[in-house]
Amino acid sequence: MNELLEQINAEIATFQKESQANAEGNKAAGGRARKATLELTKLFKDYRKVTIEEAKK
Repeated sequence: MNELLEQINAEIATFQKESQANAEGNKAAGGRARKATLELTKLFKDYRKVTIEEAKK
């Protein structure tokens, strides 16, 4: 669970950095920000699965 949270936080940090760079005019950073959102979606689904399993215990 802790590893998953670390991955989520790292991906959020990546998204924030790249989206800011995109807002400043770096078009390539926009693609990296979008990629981070896809990875976050996967990680959030994994988080949901883990928390549901832990709640059943």
